[in-house]
Amino acid sequence: MKKSSQYKLIIYVSTLLTFCYNQPFYTNVLKVYPFEGDNKLFIISLVFLMFALLIVLLSLISFHKILKPLLITIVITSSFTLYFMNTYNIVIDDTMIRNALQTNFNESLDLFSFKLVLYLLFFGLIPSYFIYRVKILSYSFKRELYLRLKNILLSLVIIILILLSFSKYYSSFFREHKSLRYYVNPTYWIYSIGNYVSKTFTDGEIIVKKIGENAKIVEPENEPKELVILVVGEAARADHFSLNGYKRKTNPLLEKENIFNFSNMYSCGTATAQSVPCMFSVFDKADYSYKKGLENENVLDVLNHTKDISILWRDNNSDSKGVALRVPFEDYKTAKTNSVCIEGECRDIGMLVGLDKYIEDNKGKDILIILHQMGNHGPAYYKRYPKSFEKFKPVCKTNQLEECTQEEISNAYDNALLYTDYFLSETINLLKKYDDTYETAMIYLSDHGESLGENGIYLHGLPYFMAPEAQTHIPAFMWFGSKMKEDINTSSLYNKKDKKISQDNLFHTLLGIFEVETDLYKKNMDLIDYVEE
Repeated sequence: MKKSSQYKLIIYVSTLLTFCYNQPFYTNVLKVYPFEGDNKLFIISLVFLMFALLIVLLSLISFHKILKPLLITIVITSSFTLYFMNTYNIVIDDTMIRNALQTNFNESLDLFSFKLVLYLLFFGLIPSYFIYRVKILSYSFKRELYLRLKNILLSLVIIILILLSFSKYYSSFFREHKSLRYYVNPTYWIYSIGNYVSKTFTDGEIIVKKIGENAKIVEPENEPKELVILVVGEAARADHFSLNGYKRKTNPLLEKENIFNFSNMYSCGTATAQSVPCMFSVFDKADYSYKKGLENENVLDVLNHTKDISILWRDNNSDSKGVALRVPFEDYKTAKTNSVCIEGECRDIGMLVGLDKYIEDNKGKDILIILHQMGNHGPAYYKRYPKSFEKFKPVCKTNQLEECTQEEISNAYDNALLYTDYFLSETINLLKKYDDTYETAMIYLSDHGESLGENGIYLHGLPYFMAPEAQTHIPAFMWFGSKMKEDINTSSLYNKKDKKISQDNLFHTLLGIFEVETDLYKKNMDLIDYVEE
């Protein structure tokens, strides 16, 4: 068993992390600073800067009794981080951590692969074994303090000298290329965990602030009730909808319907955990935060306060992300509730089964039904549709997207969109049955978009400021039954088809469509203009 001081072990681990776990960081740095000319010395200095920073960080957070457990945790977690950054070119920030923690087991299995096992073995378990086997030498308190301060001060001197020697480079590096820091492993994921904790947890019990308690419906007594289905899509991107001009017919059924398409809709976030609660929140994207979402009621609560609207949330995704905590919620990811489940994959179409009974049971009230799709949840797009919808071939039939061609990935993704087209068409057909007795409408918008390998980026969840448009530009449209259409200024709605809008509009559009009177309602944020009687 090898003996070592804890400070030497910190240096060994810092060396390992610097040279073996930061390939994504170096790759992205080289895109900005090619390894040529004066850039060579700067890039070399970056390596030593990272090494010195890691020594300072590990020296500050690790102590004798927790040293080895902490280093093992960092190494194992960094092996996972390295895998996902190398494989999908994603970064681990606080939003990604929240999304991961809120992902169910079946969705997590889609990310499992033999390659992940190899990363865990070679970058996680084997280094951890050697750390575990090291016998840490003990010194007196004064000696320990001296060695610790020596380590930290020497590293700080190196950091200062590097920054001063290459000040011209680092001033622009920190100012103009902030996104590069997201790829530093393990410092950024450690920072992100702290950020996640500070944004998520509060002292004491969370008290939800009520909003719109005086909300009421203002409509003539003899007017038909509203029946609205809101479909929240998953990982659909606008430029792959043929409704938006995509070369492939991914919306053949929807194109036959009289719908109002919004070609310029943008999401509130790049991950479900951010965008879904944000779109239902009273706060717009600029003001929204996870804590605000937890501590304030949302538009479903406001509608519920009227006591005249029956609300049902059916979910074939991970869950409602806290949106449906105070309204009826049904989990459709299991065969116990979803009657259309094959080989462990429950289909979105199963959420329509039984809705006729729900509508019948709530006769005489306005009805809002939210259907949260599995949609195009990646990376296993080929699992998201039945075989009969495999129109575009060949398809990528692995979750290792980097092993597939761009065409194979797009084919699998577009086939999943074809199935969504079918599901949305069937949802409209269900509403058509009630066109004589209700004012019917369907609203569809995806939660966020998806990267399909462009510039080596896959899936979603990049920080919004650095995310490609594929992750933020989403499809959205509305369909109205004949009675509802009589009350709508269709010319005004059509004129908004190419106007840049966002999920911020959903809150006020839902209040408007149910004719809810409340101080929270902003007419200019309602996408629908109504005919004045």
